[in-house]
Amino acid sequence: MKKTALVVGMAKSGVASAILLYKKGYTVIINDLKSDIPGLSESLKKIKYVNRLGVAPEALLDGIDLMVISPVIPIFRPFVKEAIARGIEVIGEIELGYRYSNRGARFVCIGGTNGKTTTTTLTGEIFTEYHKRIGTGNAYVLGNIGVPITAHALDTKAGDTVVAETASLQLESIVDFRCNAAGLLNITEDHINRFGSMEAYIAAKMRMFENQTEEDFAALNADDPIVSNAKTRARKLFFSRKKEVEEGAFVRNGKIIFRMEGKETELIPADELGIIGAHNLENALCAVCLSLAMGVPADIVSSVLRSFKGVEHRIEYTRCYHGVTFYNDSKGTNPESTIKAVEAMKQPTILLLGVGNYDKQSDYRPVFRCFNGRVKACIVNGSNTEAIMKAAADEGYTAIHACMGGLEEMILDALDIAESGDAVLLSPACASWGMFTDYEERGRIFKQIVNSLED
Repeated sequence: MKKTALVVGMAKSGVASAILLYKKGYTVIINDLKSDIPGLSESLKKIKYVNRLGVAPEALLDGIDLMVISPVIPIFRPFVKEAIARGIEVIGEIELGYRYSNRGARFVCIGGTNGKTTTTTLTGEIFTEYHKRIGTGNAYVLGNIGVPITAHALDTKAGDTVVAETASLQLESIVDFRCNAAGLLNITEDHINRFGSMEAYIAAKMRMFENQTEEDFAALNADDPIVSNAKTRARKLFFSRKKEVEEGAFVRNGKIIFRMEGKETELIPADELGIIGAHNLENALCAVCLSLAMGVPADIVSSVLRSFKGVEHRIEYTRCYHGVTFYNDSKGTNPESTIKAVEAMKQPTILLLGVGNYDKQSDYRPVFRCFNGRVKACIVNGSNTEAIMKAAADEGYTAIHACMGGLEEMILDALDIAESGDAVLLSPACASWGMFTDYEERGRIFKQIVNSLED
């Protein structure tokens, strides 16, 4: 008998899940709080589905065999609990994608509060070059990075590598999802409004290890006390930019070293990395562990470490305008991420904060503690303005003002302050939601405005 699946939440992951489920023979019902989603019908034009947009999901549970929920939907929502009580299996998109991926494909996963996208992209480029070298298999860079695992699950074959960015919101609903190699970069306060406590947030992050076996690898940040104590059955490799580790990646005399089973492999000088900042050295060390543990030759890893120039929206050089350098760090969606961006700045900096209308209940005081003379002024707008201004006052930072206009007005205000040789850094420390569709749209608009400034 044909089974029925209810897909709740019709963003990228919901669309890809609906298409996959249809291809696997399910009757597909789509659902979202919005009754009309521009472009959705075009995205789903090749499949048949039952449209239940705008209907409360609890009214759609009769006759459902499987429910796939968007990462933004907590598993403790009443309708999810009711579905489980009725015996309906409830999973998220990455679990669905994993189930329909070829079991001979290897999953290399990256998690953490900050740095996931950069490390996933870097690791993906390493494995792409590896597969080109050996002439077999493909590397798929998927997950929270923007391309759902379900979008390519049916394309995977034995010998392929899936490099997946895994976020806490996705890991919350896994069942069998297993990482053959898992790297955890760091854990700092984020999404507390969603999880309710730091302990629950940490527990969700740690789920990336729960299905690992002794045959797998776990790459852990030795400099992060939470991460370094992660529990897993996998073989542990550590990475550190501050000290040597017994097994894993570290820096000695300015050079990146990988050590495993008593054998040391020298890679490149740390100052030859194509990406700047101490946090990016940590990201690179994690990628080194994941790649070399999974059999990628050292010369491929070294070559990509040199050539990789980072990802869009992460301390991305945008333009030098009248001697003022603009950087787009729209992916700085929490205070810790912004701190890392500020610490990477070498010039006097005007920092743009807020730029969104969504409250994650973050503590912004640590942002102002990290300035160390780097930030000559801050400009802030959005719904978190009051909280950010209060944090600045608490830390005695006075060179901050609120902008009542939009992003263009913030940029013009920054230019009024900046002198030749300064930098303007968009690193909001806040989510973009409520003002923009996502951090990518925020970053693209920032770049459009900056690049349209008349000479």
